[in-house]
Amino acid sequence: MEDNNSETISRYQYFKEVLGIKNVNPNNYSPLSLAYIGDSIFDVMIRTMEVSRVNMQANKYHKHVSKIVCAPAQAKMILAIEDRLTEEERDIFRRGRNAKSYTKAKNASTIDYRNATGYEALLGYLYLKEDFKRLTDVVKMGLEVLESEQE
Repeated sequence: MEDNNSETISRYQYFKEVLGIKNVNPNNYSPLSLAYIGDSIFDVMIRTMEVSRVNMQANKYHKHVSKIVCAPAQAKMILAIEDRLTEEERDIFRRGRNAKSYTKAKNASTIDYRNATGYEALLGYLYLKEDFKRLTDVVKMGLEVLESEQE
């Protein structure tokens, strides 16, 4: 696993070098900036997972993915795993949840939307911190919550 992680970091460094992406300190970003990138990272992770499972029409992928990347599902995930987060991660989640957003929730309660924003901020933080293992573990814990609910 360690070699695989080193290979992933090496590919990520290549990505950053070629595209001119600077090293950043995620602590310097607002919670909504972290949520912005976290939303995209989560979406790419879930889309990649779905595409790798089976080949189907794009609209069918969209239906599957939309059930996971929506605010109610994200809120459910983060609230179920909050006690398994580090203190630093809980702080990032709370900052994201409590941030003043100027967009309104679509198809979600305000509470779910705010919790989902906190979840996305945490994912963005872990991504910018380049802690891909923890990022993956946090997403996996959340997905397990949704899976257990379906059983």
